[in-house]
Amino acid sequence: MRWRITQLSQAAARYYNGRIKAEQLSFVRQIPHFPARKAISRPASLIVAASLVLVCMIAALGALALVQMRRDALDNASEASANLALTLERSITRNLQIHELAIGGIVEAMHDPALLAQPPALRQRLLFDRLINAEDMGSLLVTDANGTLVFDSHQWPPRPVNVSDRDYFQVHRSGDHSGLFLSRPFQPRLAPENKSIGISRRLSAPDGSFAGTVVGTLRLNYFRKLFDGVSLGAGGTLTLLRTDGTIIMRRPYEAESIGRDISGSPSFAPLLQGTQGTFIGVAAVDGVQRLYSFRRTPGFPLLVVVGRATHDVLAPWHKRAWVFGAMIIALDAAIIALSVLLSRQWRRRVEMEEHLRWMVNTDGLTGLGSRRALDDAADVEWRRARRHSQPLSLLMLDVDHFKEFNDRYGHQAGDDALAAVGACIQRQVRRPGDYAGRYGGEEFAILLPHTNAAGAAAMAEAIRAAVQALQIPNAAGADGHLTVSIGAVTDANGPGNEKDFAELRAFLRAGDEALYLAKRSGRNCVATFGATAAAMAS
Repeated sequence: MRWRITQLSQAAARYYNGRIKAEQLSFVRQIPHFPARKAISRPASLIVAASLVLVCMIAALGALALVQMRRDALDNASEASANLALTLERSITRNLQIHELAIGGIVEAMHDPALLAQPPALRQRLLFDRLINAEDMGSLLVTDANGTLVFDSHQWPPRPVNVSDRDYFQVHRSGDHSGLFLSRPFQPRLAPENKSIGISRRLSAPDGSFAGTVVGTLRLNYFRKLFDGVSLGAGGTLTLLRTDGTIIMRRPYEAESIGRDISGSPSFAPLLQGTQGTFIGVAAVDGVQRLYSFRRTPGFPLLVVVGRATHDVLAPWHKRAWVFGAMIIALDAAIIALSVLLSRQWRRRVEMEEHLRWMVNTDGLTGLGSRRALDDAADVEWRRARRHSQPLSLLMLDVDHFKEFNDRYGHQAGDDALAAVGACIQRQVRRPGDYAGRYGGEEFAILLPHTNAAGAAAMAEAIRAAVQALQIPNAAGADGHLTVSIGAVTDANGPGNEKDFAELRAFLRAGDEALYLAKRSGRNCVATFGATAAAMAS
């Protein structure tokens, strides 16, 4: 029979103990100073958010550094190209000036009758002696008004050639150009292997009418040799242009591009904006984007253009950008990974602290608050009640004949019975702010803020009835079941000294006195202690 009663009591207790586990999490959140889940996740989220901000800042700084590095690469290339254009322009200008002097000397000589009256051999030497200083000059020729040669630097009598179809002759005959004129590239009739340009000046009769031209031919081989000594990378170009867009020479050399007109190209217009400059454009000849630096030759309608392919200029930058970018990505990935790990560690630490705090503040058997948490809650609610002049009630509960229950059914059954009582208390104490804890052994305490004496008595009676309704067998009880005795006390004196701990201790003693009164009244009942806490303290 005893074995049968024990099995029934254990089965009932286990049922209510399961209810405790289901309700445990919601209840422990009412324990004072217990961290909320939101508070746990907020620092971890802030760690990740801060790492993302740091990653974005590093990426932004890296991007700015790469942009600056790219700008520096273009600036350095622009400076080098501008210096090269200056060097080439000065070399070309110096040679053209020698040609100009030679042509100017012949123009002056053609107006000297005494020189023209000299014997042919002497006259040849006097007219063309300046030719020896000019590099790659082909011929110096003097024509009459019809374009027929009258003097030839190579021989006397002059070769039977007529140049009236050349642009340098036609421009002087039409009167459109009175100064030095540079012609378009042409193939000389007397030296077909040497493509040349003509440098010419007008000859005028005493009355100002057109009397012919003086022209010196300059072999384009001069510019080709000058350009061939320069290294600009695989996509680099050197171009000599007339200001009307005609190509005189280009490197890399392509015979079909000589004499081509590129004045309609978008990349040509910037060349006319000043005497020198730098810009990025797409070449009209091969469609490659290049960084161009140009200079205009002073006194001559020519432009020296140095072009460096942007992919050549930026090739070292691209390599550094890949390395630098990979380092930034790796660093950012490491920061994010570390922040995630740190966030997880933070969560684990906080959860561990939460669990430890739960273990300290929670009674492991019943799921109610521990004695320590109960003391903290009593202190907090006492201060609040005194500060806001609100009533505070305390219920002290004790399981009747628990020693006899333990002796008869065993300690395991006793533990299950206490767990079942704790579950009953939890089901009744549902208001926010209400707090229940295990006071010690088979005693429990319930704090009821904002509750007067009548409300406390009603709550106590509900708990007593719920425990009795469990029908847990207890042979030592008056009706053969497990019951509880409850003492209720209420402090409703209004404002007081919230730091007067003597009054708080008196309030707790009043709860004990109420419980003892219930015990003396026959157990399985609710007793209200009549004296107030203030009266007991006095």
